[in-house]
Amino acid sequence: MEELAVGTRVDHPRYGEGIVSKNKITSYEIFFERGGKIEILKRSEDLDVIETPVEKPRTGLTLPEIEKVLRMVLEEQSALQEIVPLGDKWIGGNMILQPANLSLKPKEIPIETFFHKIVMVRDRLRVLEQNINSNEAISDEEKINLQQYITRIYGSLTTFNILFAEKEHYFTSSKS
Repeated sequence: MEELAVGTRVDHPRYGEGIVSKNKITSYEIFFERGGKIEILKRSEDLDVIETPVEKPRTGLTLPEIEKVLRMVLEEQSALQEIVPLGDKWIGGNMILQPANLSLKPKEIPIETFFHKIVMVRDRLRVLEQNINSNEAISDEEKINLQQYITRIYGSLTTFNILFAEKEHYFTSSKS
């Protein structure tokens, strides 16, 4: 039997005429004239289709619609990071952390990995700023004090600006 859409009119030998109100994974919820709301398994052979809806009602979102909704929610929650390019001269490079004690092994980290972590710190600081500014439980004076700390943090991170390909992504200790 073909999948029944919500709104399809059916006939059942025991319950009479009914209308499909829900299309579940393994069953249909149907409102019958005699019997009221009954759940019938999809594999049941007791249902005869009387009339299908002219236009089948939608039972869910399309993939592009789901992607659009997810993108909107993630952007609203600042979970989507913009793509921030690494400066060309650093691509493929490594950062080497050499301890003063030469008997210890140096730590080598791909610059792309380190850069990604720096961008994540920057993005999380932005989210923290947004949360502070939108928090109604924090007084304006406390917001200003917290904002000053964040500004100082940005200032401390300006050393890493050499890694960014574009100045618009730089850390800055002053609001632009």
